[in-house]
Amino acid sequence: MFRPNCIQFGYNGMDKLEAMNAFAKVVAHGSYAEAGRALGLTRSAVSKAVMELEQLLGARLLDRTTRRVSPTEAGLSYYERCLDILSRIEETELQVSRLHDEPKGLLRVNAPMSFGMLYLGDAIAAFMAAYPDLNVELTLNDRFIDPVEEGVDVTIRIAVLTDSSLIARKIAPARRVVVASPAYLAAHGTPAVPDDLASHRWLGYGATVALQRWSYTKADGTPGSVPLKMVLNSNNGHILRSAALAGQGITELPTFLIGCDIAAGSLKLVLADHGRADLGIYALYTPNRYLAAKTRVFIDFLAARFGPRPEWERFDAPAAERRSLR
Repeated sequence: MFRPNCIQFGYNGMDKLEAMNAFAKVVAHGSYAEAGRALGLTRSAVSKAVMELEQLLGARLLDRTTRRVSPTEAGLSYYERCLDILSRIEETELQVSRLHDEPKGLLRVNAPMSFGMLYLGDAIAAFMAAYPDLNVELTLNDRFIDPVEEGVDVTIRIAVLTDSSLIARKIAPARRVVVASPAYLAAHGTPAVPDDLASHRWLGYGATVALQRWSYTKADGTPGSVPLKMVLNSNNGHILRSAALAGQGITELPTFLIGCDIAAGSLKLVLADHGRADLGIYALYTPNRYLAAKTRVFIDFLAARFGPRPEWERFDAPAAERRSLR
């Protein structure tokens, strides 16, 4: 039954579009009673709706006899317009519904720079091959954006998740690990306990070049921290990775950035038994009762592609298993 949810138009009674639909049913069936049965309304409700339309328009729409109801000249013209309006509304509703039921249109995605460059290029190319009716707009930056304000469908973020007004789905894990090159460790020694870091060169992320501290969780679950001598600071993980590979110090980076280096032996894990809160890679989107199909299938695709043990977390796997992931 066509019952659009629209505003009132200044008269008492049912919604104007519902009244138009009731009038059209009366003309089609030639009877208030038959129109009422088709709409699930009483005869009196249909009759009242038509009368209110006539009052609103200031014109008689129907000629009424004891046997049949037929449109006047004005009523016939109004009936044709009503059919056109109602069919357009129904077509529009179907089109909007299909956008939620079928993955079509433009999908806007935002993601961090490093992760996007390393992993999203191939992932989105494969996604577009699977869903050719979708267009994708991908922007990469490391600031946390407001997806509503900037019109983004899915935001990828790598973090220890905190409370948010957004809905988050974890699509993959990513750990923070402390690493250094074999050459650096050979020259400066390997830290055995966290306090040993105080005497080493530290390559740090997102802080000033000054005395900083590295926080961690002790074996008994209590927090601990160590003062650090920071020799390089950068807000870009690739810079820190390059410096670590060149033997310039110890750094802490996410596994998605250096998992391949650990697997290749170019970087070695340091203090692996002293944990930090694990990161997660999350797809964030705004709360919406009717989640668009394009958003749903994209998030499902990423979760299936990366999974609970993605390539960057398999640096301890046999070489043959790692090759099979490429």
